[in-house]
Amino acid sequence: MSDHKHNKNDRPETVTLTVHDLNNLGCGVARMPEGTPDAGLVVFVKGSVRGDTVKAQIIKRTKSFLVGTLVEIVTPSPMRDDQVFCTAPEACGGCVYRHLKYEDELISKHSRVEKAFRQAGLFDVVIRPVLTVKREGRHVTRGYRNKGMYPVRQGKNGMEAGFYAAKTHKVIPCFDCALQPDAFGDLVREVCRLCDKYRVTAYNEETGTGTLRHIYLRAAADGSTLLTLVINDTKLHPKASEGLVHELVGRFPKLCGILLNINQKNTNVVLGDRFVTLWGRDYLEDTLCGKRLRLSAGSFYQVNRDAAELLYNTAADMAELTRREHLLDLYCGAGSIGLSMADRVADVTGIEIIPEAVECAKVNAALNGLGSDRARFFCGDASDARRFLSAAEAGGAPPPDLAVIDPPRKGTTRELISEIAARDIQRVVYISCEPETLGRDCAVFRELGYEIGEVQPVDLFPRTGHVESLVCLTRQTN
Repeated sequence: MSDHKHNKNDRPETVTLTVHDLNNLGCGVARMPEGTPDAGLVVFVKGSVRGDTVKAQIIKRTKSFLVGTLVEIVTPSPMRDDQVFCTAPEACGGCVYRHLKYEDELISKHSRVEKAFRQAGLFDVVIRPVLTVKREGRHVTRGYRNKGMYPVRQGKNGMEAGFYAAKTHKVIPCFDCALQPDAFGDLVREVCRLCDKYRVTAYNEETGTGTLRHIYLRAAADGSTLLTLVINDTKLHPKASEGLVHELVGRFPKLCGILLNINQKNTNVVLGDRFVTLWGRDYLEDTLCGKRLRLSAGSFYQVNRDAAELLYNTAADMAELTRREHLLDLYCGAGSIGLSMADRVADVTGIEIIPEAVECAKVNAALNGLGSDRARFFCGDASDARRFLSAAEAGGAPPPDLAVIDPPRKGTTRELISEIAARDIQRVVYISCEPETLGRDCAVFRELGYEIGEVQPVDLFPRTGHVESLVCLTRQTN
């Protein structure tokens, strides 16, 4: 029923709602109650969880749904977590499941994957329980990110760094994040202080003025950290460069390199094309699944290293490797997936569209003692696999009988799936960060003669709305 006020259209502004579901944006899902003009319409309420009874103020109406802000929790759900997970403002939009008990978060993520496959018409596909990283018997949900990207702004008392509010470019000042290592917050604070000291100003999107746009951090498992300052210029003033390097290196012994990234474009893209080294190395080194990896600042790398090991080991187990496979690694990035399986296959051929990442993949193969007869990498669009595979085979590479694909969120293309089927590749391990596109693409694989195995969700991003999934697809003999 309606509470309190009505607006000029005689529609309720504040309503009591029973929340019956939760979406991947962290919004509770309810329906407008009987007796209201919008009865039956879906209402999304940020900060509510399934099982809550809440009072919400309606702030947006469309023909198909409404949006409300949480006014009061009338009756809390048993799924609601009373412990404060993060002290950052909720507007930062990061850990959208901060109000939900982690066990119920995993149920919600499993449900999302299941729903995606049902929507794709794949009702018979089994979705396994979500795999998680545990340490000493407890789920690891804090401090797991090895990458931090902090936009900056000029505040009243100096430079401030933080995160963008959801769906905006408004910076929410916040140095500490429950998902990032504590060391990141300390380093970002010091960068802001030193920028004030050496008169490096914050970039202003509206005017196009100012210098520092983002503070970008990447860390290895041993704590080694690569710092990149993204600037709206070609260089910093010499006094600023020297002062920043001297003071940061003196205070943070885990720093392995300090870089500038040049981005003078009026764009939402964070990184520009050019990096300049101010001090130390221009790369980060880490170990993943027993393999040494060298990563440039711009190369893709899973942000949760421990969960990535779980994911890649699960992928290798699904593929039932016998050391005889010729592995095709599509969307290979810096080669981490293919190289993690290199000891369990005959050879690896990788395709990646970012030239810098391809060079890293070649270096990584060499670092792990793999010559060109065991690991080869090509630069190009993985969706154009026909051209690159033809070139590789002309150069002596054997035809692949196993493929691993790990595409971006939009999924892969029908053309690539058709090429895999046309080459009669026997097994495909598909790793996906978007259940909906995974379900869509698996339906195409089935249509072209592949059997869909059980789907294994893996929680690479605890407390957020994201969930990774993988599945092995097997070529049917008939």
